[in-house]
Amino acid sequence: MNRGDQGDDVFLDVLDYENFLKLLGDCCGRTGWKIHSYVLMPNHFHLLMETPSGNLVAGMKWFMGAYTQGFNRRHGLHGHAFQGRYKAVLVQKEKGEYFETVSTYIHLNPARGHLLGKEGLGLEEYQWSSYPGYIGKGERPGWIAVDRVLGNLGWKDDGAGRMKYRQYMARRVGELKTRRGRKQYQQAWKPVRFGWFVGDGEFEQSLLKGVKRVVEKNRRESYSGAALVRHEEEKAERLIAESLKAMKLREGDLARLAMGAIEKGLMAWQIQAATTLSQRWIAERLSMGSPSNVGTYTRRAFSSKSRKAVDLRRRLME
Repeated sequence: MNRGDQGDDVFLDVLDYENFLKLLGDCCGRTGWKIHSYVLMPNHFHLLMETPSGNLVAGMKWFMGAYTQGFNRRHGLHGHAFQGRYKAVLVQKEKGEYFETVSTYIHLNPARGHLLGKEGLGLEEYQWSSYPGYIGKGERPGWIAVDRVLGNLGWKDDGAGRMKYRQYMARRVGELKTRRGRKQYQQAWKPVRFGWFVGDGEFEQSLLKGVKRVVEKNRRESYSGAALVRHEEEKAERLIAESLKAMKLREGDLARLAMGAIEKGLMAWQIQAATTLSQRWIAERLSMGSPSNVGTYTRRAFSSKSRKAVDLRRRLME
């Protein structure tokens, strides 16, 4: 997903929408991508896609660049059309309802964005979405794959399956018009809008293992955002647990000890040396007060020649 720079529209007329879809089809031909669902809104787009060849970065670089160049050339503009790098959320497809949940979120965007008009037109009337192709209205591009979404719902890509999907989405639109329905969907869609993955705990752990392998090979730049932060937090928690054990302390002692206690300073030093976590995270986790205190307390603990400091440093190094 990506949106216009500073929230500006990235589709100013019909030709912009058509050019985007043509380039998306070209990109699928170049990369082997499978597009399961898409929607183009005036200032942003969503794609539910698979990259069998693991070439998302290279493909998106070409795709976003090609669209931006054409958009700027048509409208006499310069610079970025989109606000930086796209956002990519990993989706569990093997089990659970995660895949169709994301597809439903995408297909409901015109309803959520109030683009169906006061007349309450159906989703099929919004042509810049994969939804009309799902229900057999109009021509479906060859690069759209509907089998997984329909199959996860228990239907086939035939007349009966398309009718059932149309009824299914009509019910979702109706639910969005109720306060209870909106609240329910806001909760269900939170991982899509604000998270870095959509799936269960087992799926998250498998992803974190992948992040760990990448980071340990000094390819940290391959990951960013919440995925890397989550990995770094797990690493820091292991260090804290090991430090507490070495210093013969318990978790509850962190709140009891003074903000500038040598024990906390040494743990903060370890976390800073091994992770990229912020001083704010360290200060909050170790009850060290203001984030600006962390550097001072860390230096004090590391350089102190007191018997206590020397003994604690020895224990941590063993």
